[in-house]
Amino acid sequence: MAKPFILITNDDGIFAPGIAALVEVVKEIGDAVVVAPDNPQSGQGHAITITSPIRLKKVDQFDGIESYACSGTPVDCVKLAKHVLLKDKTIDLCVSGINHGSNAGINIIYSGTMSAAMEASLEGINSIGFSLLDFSFEADFSAAKHYARKVILSMLEKNDQQDSVLLNVNFPKLPVEDIKGIKVCRQGGGKWVEEYKVNEDPRGGKYYWLDGSFIKTDHSEEADLWALKNGYVSIVPSQHDLTDYKRLDALQFLEQ
Repeated sequence: MAKPFILITNDDGIFAPGIAALVEVVKEIGDAVVVAPDNPQSGQGHAITITSPIRLKKVDQFDGIESYACSGTPVDCVKLAKHVLLKDKTIDLCVSGINHGSNAGINIIYSGTMSAAMEASLEGINSIGFSLLDFSFEADFSAAKHYARKVILSMLEKNDQQDSVLLNVNFPKLPVEDIKGIKVCRQGGGKWVEEYKVNEDPRGGKYYWLDGSFIKTDHSEEADLWALKNGYVSIVPSQHDLTDYKRLDALQFLEQ
């Protein structure tokens, strides 16, 4: 049987350790092409570039894997891969990450990692975003690689869904022997309590630096936040439809 063809991308940039870890996993499973930002693009969400040209540069970053650095956003990377670089190929799976830091809960809204995967899903490609709950550049990706391989193989071998599947996968910051397993969850509730720190530049002008902390408001054992806190890899099947179906009937008064 032909090897699956896999698109690899991320939002931390093509030189980040997380994407190198994901490439190591994927190259043992199938054929791959990497298209990733040429600099960190965390927090870009589903942004696309429309006011400046986008550049692609072929780079020799990963041994034996065709790779391109893109000047645009993570979503730009997927769009260019699908419609330019790989327009004549069938992409069996898109994997994004491994992100340095959590994309559990509401973080999916801001995440460039997950938006890249979501863009591929919009194109009908099964897609997975991977994130490790460790922001460090020196993060240990060994457990994440172990479970990423399991999830990728299962999706390629066992998924029989007719529509494209989009998964948000988060790994706890634990050694592989301490992880209890995988839980398929729903997105947990929480919010960022934000604070802008005010500083002054050398010319006397003010500038602002975003800071804050994440507050968990959902303690259900069905949520990804609970799973991660309790030593599980969380998998949240995600979608593009943001309709609040619970309020459709309640808002019928607006039609009067």
